[in-house]
Amino acid sequence: MNYHNITHDDMLNGDGLRTVLWTAGCTHFCDGCQNPETWDVSGGIEFDEAAEKELFDGLKQEHISGVTFSGGDPLHPFNRDEIFALAKKIKEELPSKTVWLYTGFLWEEVKQLEGIKYLDVLIDGEFKKELNDNNLCWIGSSNQRIIDVQKSLEKDEIVLFLEQ
Repeated sequence: MNYHNITHDDMLNGDGLRTVLWTAGCTHFCDGCQNPETWDVSGGIEFDEAAEKELFDGLKQEHISGVTFSGGDPLHPFNRDEIFALAKKIKEELPSKTVWLYTGFLWEEVKQLEGIKYLDVLIDGEFKKELNDNNLCWIGSSNQRIIDVQKSLEKDEIVLFLEQ
């Protein structure tokens, strides 16, 4: 898996202050995308041991609420295995931290993936330029949903994390 950046103390991509991993690779090519430079799966740099250490060092900070996986699309087929392995490791080693993930895929397309169970919140849906609303919290367009993954899996229906 390749990535473009790890940002620290981010307050725009989930609740609280977060560490964000920006993955490379996206198949959605949304018109008006905020990060088109991340579309190329071979762009950025390889996510290696040093990058993982940086990610975990950021997450270990007491004031950090958790990690957010963004991109690109962390659920690009080339990213899924490594993203889910990271999410599992975070849940095992830092159980108080939340795991958020942004994807252009719909919940209905990814809910059956084995690694979904390691996420707390999934923001689904492609960015739709015509539905852009800068007043929305944590999403770019009104079609996107902020899904409480654990409650949704438990009830076998979508449970939103936060009503917009």
